Amino acid sequence: MATQADVRRIALALPDTVEAKNDFAFSVIVKGKEKGFAWVWKERVAPKKPRVPNPAVLAVRVANLVDKDFMSSAEPEKFIFDPHYNGFPAVLVRLAKVRVPELRLLLTEARLTLIAPKKRR
Repeated sequence: MATQADVRRIALALPDTVEAKNDFAFSVIVKGKEKGFAWVWKERVAPKKPRVPNPAVLAVRVANLVDKDFMSSAEPEKFIFDPHYNGFPAVLVRLAKVRVPELRLLLTEARLTLIAPKKRR
């Protein structure tokens, strides 16, 4: 079972990673700008009210929507769905369902989606 402490430790060990000052979120510096690769999920608890951080769930960038769909369908107990993220390449991860080595891989790959050059077609 992974925790927010594990997320923080792993994310900050990655090169050029910064933690947000006001939220539980991590970014990498790309061309002088911060680009988010992992953040706490903000859940809609009540209609028309602001979203509320849910510390048990982490939003993590993925390479593309195909990867997102595959992960969500392969392990629905681990990767959950929120309509707010429709069309956006990020999965919601239940921290209680992932082990630390898997979390390390998720965060490392999330960071790489922002810094690795795009493949030419």
